[in-house]
Amino acid sequence: MKNFRHPHRPKKSSLVIGPSAVKEAILSGNQLDRIYIDAKAQNKAIDEIKTLASRHNIPVNYVPAVKLNSFNITDHDGCVAQIAKVQYHDLQEIISFVVGKGEVPLFLILDSITDIRNIGGIARTSFCCGVHAIIIPDKGVGALNEDAILTSAGALEKIPVCRVSSLMKAVDELHLNGIKVFASEIKGSRDIFDCSFKEPCAIVMGSEEKGIYPALLKICDEKIKIPMKGNFDSLNVSVATGMILYEVMRQRMQ
Repeated sequence: MKNFRHPHRPKKSSLVIGPSAVKEAILSGNQLDRIYIDAKAQNKAIDEIKTLASRHNIPVNYVPAVKLNSFNITDHDGCVAQIAKVQYHDLQEIISFVVGKGEVPLFLILDSITDIRNIGGIARTSFCCGVHAIIIPDKGVGALNEDAILTSAGALEKIPVCRVSSLMKAVDELHLNGIKVFASEIKGSRDIFDCSFKEPCAIVMGSEEKGIYPALLKICDEKIKIPMKGNFDSLNVSVATGMILYEVMRQRMQ
């Protein structure tokens, strides 16, 4: 990609440094992308940060001290947070907003997708295809940082993102709102061209390496697949997402 920059050290202005500052940021309602904690740090202040992070669905990375020092700071006392570049939204509020506008809900769920280039491409296609929100877990997903925003051509700043503590609970919430959940799986029982996406629905996309978490796959309503002529393991997840979303859009535009 012509303008792609390799992942780099975050700017100091995007960091919240030290346990006290991180605690204040959380309690003040500031959105944080993730918190980095020295894996060897053990004290009351760090324990408070862990508790608050869990309560507010903020991912925590336990790292060696050298990782924190690599941010070009020395006064971190074992804790650094990165300010979120993307604003996160409550899933139920988004659902209610979409229904209130009289639109048919369309959500995209990302499970264990860590490559920010894929996430950026997916966000870009999602915005173009009318996805109302992307749902991600608070752990096991690539950071929605400056590089992710860059690869999305800014789409991540335009499309709502819902960060949840559990994708299983998110699916339950979608079901309670009458939203059908499709799981994209190479061994799916139905081709995407044989499915109806005109009803309220969500699409689950898993990583190319692991696919969708088995327990999550089990509670989805239907497993769908993209027909392929060539005998190959799988499509790139960003490409596969685009193919499915364009089929959804095609059906809804008819």
